[in-house]
Amino acid sequence: MILPSLLLLLALCLGVVIAASAQLACADAARIGARALARGESDERARELALSAAPEDADVDLEGSSGMARVTVRAELTVGSVVSVPVQLRGTAAVPVEPGPAEVSG
Repeated sequence: MILPSLLLLLALCLGVVIAASAQLACADAARIGARALARGESDERARELALSAAPEDADVDLEGSSGMARVTVRAELTVGSVVSVPVQLRGTAAVPVEPGPAEVSG
C-alpha cells in the first residue's frame, strides 16, 4: 500500500516540476519578445524570437502602446499520462520602448 502511494506522490511532484518549467519558459519567452519590440524589431521578428523560447504550440500576443512593449505568451500543457490534467500557462512582460535616433538627438 505504501509503494503505490509513493509512486503517485512522485508522479505528482514530477508533474508540478514540468508545469513550473513550462511556466518559466512562457515568462522568459514573453520577456525576450518584449525586449525585441522595445528595441524596435518588427512584430514578426519579435514573435519569432518569443516562439523560439516558448513551449511547443504556444500563442504569442504582441502589443505596443503608450510607450510600452507588452508581450503575452500562452500555452496549454497536459500533465499526466494515466490521468491527464490540462494546465493553462501564461507569461507576460512589459518593457519601456527605447527612444529612436530622432528622439535621442532632439
